[in-house]
Amino acid sequence: MAEQQAWTREQFAEQLLAKEQYYHIHHPFHVRMNSGQCSKEEIRGWVANRYYYQIKIPIKDANILANTPDKSVRQLWLQRLLDHDGCPGDEGGIEAWIRLGESVGLSRAEIVSEQHVLPGVRFAVDAYVNFARRASWQDAVCSSLTELFAPTIHQKRLNSWPQHYPWIDSEGYGYFQKRLSEARRDVEHGLEVTLDHFTGYQQQQDALSILQFKLDILWTMLDAMTMAYEYQRPPYHCC
Repeated sequence: MAEQQAWTREQFAEQLLAKEQYYHIHHPFHVRMNSGQCSKEEIRGWVANRYYYQIKIPIKDANILANTPDKSVRQLWLQRLLDHDGCPGDEGGIEAWIRLGESVGLSRAEIVSEQHVLPGVRFAVDAYVNFARRASWQDAVCSSLTELFAPTIHQKRLNSWPQHYPWIDSEGYGYFQKRLSEARRDVEHGLEVTLDHFTGYQQQQDALSILQFKLDILWTMLDAMTMAYEYQRPPYHCC
């Protein structure tokens, strides 16, 4: 049997971009949130749970750095840690997310305590970090390509939330504004690595599966939040 022909670089990029249809912007919870249908409790629950994702992203990136023998890749990837953890003159994404939490009515103490983090969210995020720790650095980079779709989701929040949720302090929107440019910059590098490395047919199929795994992580997080905040069935509610 003849070996199936790999996609060209341009065709492969199109296949990766086509995965947008599974991005969590299309999850019913997120659709409700962007259309102004979520309650204050739902918004606060989403922010509190996504905080756990935010604090684990630099750990994920540190694992990629640790597994990467290429100095030039490490030099570029290091910026991602600084974006989230902060550095002199830049508070970083984690601190910006805490300010978002305060803007929706959560206290700093309850955000950083992780007391609102659902088991399903914790499990999904930890699975992503463990994948980045154990996978090859190229596979882990590929998993980050959900950033291809991130600028759209941040812009939609900036466009719709002030109108739908006037009770949210506008000071909290700094994270979304910050990520508009950072995500575009990051994805250029991540996409280049992926297109350069996954050149054979089976490699390209593997890359699509890896990206789908990350999409599954984000979707599963919202599934857990839907059960807890929309259907009022938090974990162990029946016990």
